[in-house]
Amino acid sequence: MDAEQDSGAARHLDHGAPLERYAGRILVVCPRCGGRAVVAPLPGLPALRYYTEYAFRPRRLTCGACAATAAWEARADGARLLGATLGGTTDPFFRQPLWLQTRCAGRTLWAYDEEHVDALAAYVGARLRERGGHRPTRAMFARLPAWMKRADNRAAVLAGLETLRALAGRSSPAERSDAAHDHDDRPRPYRSSYFRGGPYRVEP
Repeated sequence: MDAEQDSGAARHLDHGAPLERYAGRILVVCPRCGGRAVVAPLPGLPALRYYTEYAFRPRRLTCGACAATAAWEARADGARLLGATLGGTTDPFFRQPLWLQTRCAGRTLWAYDEEHVDALAAYVGARLRERGGHRPTRAMFARLPAWMKRADNRAAVLAGLETLRALAGRSSPAERSDAAHDHDDRPRPYRSSYFRGGPYRVEP
């Protein structure tokens, strides 16, 4: 596990997992019907070695309601692949608004899917937060905005996460959150690149 919570002591131990850890499955607003679509890596790829590989793996967007589909591949630059930059309220692959968004404490609270919501709730709800022996350069919890970490916002953020959890079970355009749109808050690229022979390239 990447984070542990002791229900008795409300203890959270951060092992330094990056945001990519929760990017295996991303719920987004469908570009065609406005309902819930899913962005996920193509099936049949090599076994994942590092969570950061999620930023480079070919993706497919699918909507179960209107049957919309789209494909994404990392851009090749010589011997390397240029990966997506994760973060913000927009899907990093297809630039669609995230489905899981809600207004919270004067900000926008977002998550990729239910697993991401659970991880955030475990961290926010903990009274004791501990960091493992890692450098927090890419660690997700260390990079959370200050307003999510403030004790006086704990109740509001936990309530917001419950709203996201409920939204994850909804799929029709009418059930879309009024916050689920592009807020133009994409992070600055960190120019992630991946040097490999090309197994992630999909031949036409």
